Amino acid sequence: MLKINRDHMLEITRRMTPSRTAMTRIAGCYMDKDGFVDGTFNINFLKLSASEKNRNLAIAKAIPFAETNTKLKRYSFIEESSVSVRQLLLGLKTCALKNDALLDTFYELVSEKYHTLSSYSIFFFHSTYDIPIKGTDKSDLWDSEEVYEYLICAFCPATGDYEPGEPEFGFIFPAFCERTEDPDYIDIYEKNPQKPHQDMYGFLGVKI
Repeated sequence: MLKINRDHMLEITRRMTPSRTAMTRIAGCYMDKDGFVDGTFNINFLKLSASEKNRNLAIAKAIPFAETNTKLKRYSFIEESSVSVRQLLLGLKTCALKNDALLDTFYELVSEKYHTLSSYSIFFFHSTYDIPIKGTDKSDLWDSEEVYEYLICAFCPATGDYEPGEPEFGFIFPAFCERTEDPDYIDIYEKNPQKPHQDMYGFLGVKI
């Protein structure tokens, strides 16, 4: 398992404010405790109200801002078992979450693997990051030669009428490895690392 560089994650989270965010879209669904979809949403992030942007950015930020290499860990895909799900995630990234059929397929597959005693929500965020070139003193030169395009996914327990609680599980894909996009890796978040969602690791095609 590769180690995550904390500074690299902070590069991303520092831009997760209403004034600096490059989030383009938010999509997701509400699941009842039996694993049935109880509603979906798919919205242009810029069309959200200020309060909605703040609330949703807090959910998204919880994943990359988590304690690295403890609650947020990097995993490589097991090639023979990850082709379909990884291709699905690549498809969702490429279409910037605008393909509802791909999203519905993901929700359906997840409902069979994510076990919980209560209803929950799945939140997907699509974003980009213009990676600034670093000077020899590690300062940003602000010129960008590469754009990191990525998804953040968060699984949140329901705390009320479709109100999400703090994320319990999630991931960033592709991983931000050595300040570049690497689809061979995925960063997985566990709120409680002592009780991992083991079925989800197999679903995603990685090994704990």
